[in-house]
Amino acid sequence: MNGTRMINLRKFIDIGANLTDPMYQGIYHGSQKHQPDLNHVLERSWNNNLSKIIITASNVEESKKALALARTDDRLFSTVGCHPTRCGEFEESGDPEAYLESLCDLASNNKDKIIAIGEMGLDYDRLQFCSKDVQKKYFEMQLSMCSTLKLPMFLHCRNASEDFVRILRKHKDKLTAGVVHSFDGNPEDANNILQLGLYIGINGCSLKTEENLFAVTTIPSDRLMIETDCPWCEIRPTHAAAKHVITHFPTVKKEKWQADRMVKGRNEPCTIVQILEILARVRDEEEEYLCNQIYKNTMKLFFPYEL
Repeated sequence: MNGTRMINLRKFIDIGANLTDPMYQGIYHGSQKHQPDLNHVLERSWNNNLSKIIITASNVEESKKALALARTDDRLFSTVGCHPTRCGEFEESGDPEAYLESLCDLASNNKDKIIAIGEMGLDYDRLQFCSKDVQKKYFEMQLSMCSTLKLPMFLHCRNASEDFVRILRKHKDKLTAGVVHSFDGNPEDANNILQLGLYIGINGCSLKTEENLFAVTTIPSDRLMIETDCPWCEIRPTHAAAKHVITHFPTVKKEKWQADRMVKGRNEPCTIVQILEILARVRDEEEEYLCNQIYKNTMKLFFPYEL
């Protein structure tokens, strides 16, 4: 009985959930496979100790959709920003300053729900979507929102650690606190991020290899956050981390959708417990202690007014 009570005392905050993704409307690669089921996904989240979810946004349109969704539940919040792979939109809009202004206005007019600037940063794994120069230019431009909005940063870095850290160091005096989400770097990358005073967000994509697992042991517990980055970044059986997972959720193929089952291959916020289980084991830390510490870190960054 005590064990059950302890588990129910847990609180999770998913700092990165792409809940506006068409998959939660039953649409995969443009084709409708089942009915919209975000309500079931959220119900599973709340039933599995999620206390808050931050919906991430990748451009102006998504920022508006994320905000509209966040307005449907007291436990949902959202970000405003332009993902590195979408930074071409600044120029395609014909007026980069106006594009930035629309992000700024959205955030300043909805501070009860928009709690971070992002997702912004650099992604050199997907240069087919946006060149390095364009990414760097509009990452720096978005950083200018920090001093205006006084909101924390939700940062993205893929295979771009050197330029990413250099740009942040260059603007260090103007920056707010923040988190580098979906971290998959080495211990040196982690240390450079920590030196900037930032937190590090861990999800399934952070835990694929034995090298990844070692890197996450080097991050102090008071700098850790966890996320799912759903519907992406699930922990797959082939990942080094899979052997450390204790909690499993029943799944069915999307073509055989059932309201009370997860869709195979589509991640959800409820799986955040798996990230905790893996971190506790590879770091040799007590689950409840780590869960509590991560929750405190997340509240301190994103919800300080509630503390």
